[in-house]
Amino acid sequence: MTLIALISAIVIASSSLAWEFEQRGFSSFAVWILIFGVVWLLAIWRRWKWYSPFALISATILAALGLYLDFNPGWMFAGGVFALFAWDMAEFRQRLYLMAADDDTRGIERRHLARVSLLMLAGLFLASIVMLIRVQFTFEWGVFLVAVILLGLAQLVGWFKR
Repeated sequence: MTLIALISAIVIASSSLAWEFEQRGFSSFAVWILIFGVVWLLAIWRRWKWYSPFALISATILAALGLYLDFNPGWMFAGGVFALFAWDMAEFRQRLYLMAADDDTRGIERRHLARVSLLMLAGLFLASIVMLIRVQFTFEWGVFLVAVILLGLAQLVGWFKR
């Protein structure tokens, strides 16, 4: 469960940052952001524990740079928040490995994902309101929100099937 959420968050964080940088004419920079996301996925597979904090800081700096350059705040917020979510999932997975066998790891995992997902939903809702106020709500952002909601519903259905 946590691995799917982690991989999804890394893909969404890097692609949302790259999308807005590409839209603003920074094509080569967007390619580097996508490479950054692929390396992050590789770091999860290779169990490089040092990379997630580095990636969180880098994504936050990229999002702040985008806001400074007056990019669309929704995409920058999504990139930063999903990077934070990915970092949290990476750290949480490490804690799950250290738990005792008699601990309710499934329950702990579900509760943690539910809490963090509610925070993500609230954050995306606030970002959408900001975009509506600034008249920057685009069709792409609506598609992105629908995709994130469908991903969350698929995760929820997966929980109930187990």
